[in-house]
Amino acid sequence: MTTQEVADQLVSLCREGSYEAAYNLYADDAVSIEMEGAPGEQITKGKENIWNGYQQWAEGIEEMHGGSVGNPVVAGNHFVVPMFMDATFKEHGRVTMDELCMYQVENGKIKQAQFFYEVP
Repeated sequence: MTTQEVADQLVSLCREGSYEAAYNLYADDAVSIEMEGAPGEQITKGKENIWNGYQQWAEGIEEMHGGSVGNPVVAGNHFVVPMFMDATFKEHGRVTMDELCMYQVENGKIKQAQFFYEVP
């Protein structure tokens, strides 16, 4: 897949709530980088570990109030997607978060994901 095709597929799957399928777009040796100061691991290596981290994060959500996934902007083998979330977490209360999600594609798979947001 081209970078544009990966970007379009990721956005479509996230909008549908098909997160496991979205994480299958990651390479087996992918790396995920969170903002410094965010709870949990800052750098997670490996698709399985990234998926497990997502599941743990999702289990902490008590209620989703809304969210959105913007359109991807592609440049070379990178793309950026703006995302918004409004959720109540079991341990942290209600949180709204705007973030930019930047992805690097290699051989038709997401090789690196990095997320930019204000740490609540």
